[in-house]
Amino acid sequence: MTSVSERSFDETVDMVTEELKIAGFGVLTDIDVKSTLNEKLGVDIPRYRILGACNPQYAYVALKTEDHAGLFLPCNVVVHELGKNEVEVTVLDPVAAMQAVSNPRLKAVAWQVREKLEAVIERI
Repeated sequence: MTSVSERSFDETVDMVTEELKIAGFGVLTDIDVKSTLNEKLGVDIPRYRILGACNPQYAYVALKTEDHAGLFLPCNVVVHELGKNEVEVTVLDPVAAMQAVSNPRLKAVAWQVREKLEAVIERI
C-alpha cells in the first residue's frame, strides 16, 4: 500500500504519525535509516524513515490468536524522500505478511488492520 505526498519530508512524517494516531496506532519505533547508514557506512542516501506502528488492541487480539504473530509486529511504515516535496509512504500489507503463519483466525485480524492502514494511506 503506497501513497505519494507533495509535502516536505518532515511534514509527511508528522502527517503519517498523526493519521496513524487517529486510526488507533502509536509509533513504537522510529528508525532514521539515512542517519544510521551515514554513521555506520559513510554513505549518503535520500531521507528514509521506518516507523514501527502498533495498534495495541489489534496486537493483543493477534497475539491471543497466534503466538507467532509477534514476528509481524509492529506494522512498518516507510517514509522515503523521492525528491523535493515528493515523499513516498508505504505500508507492508498485514494480510500478505500474515500468510506466513497458517492460522485462518489470524487472517481476520490482519484484514481489519489492513482496512485501518489503507484508510491512513488514502489520507496522505
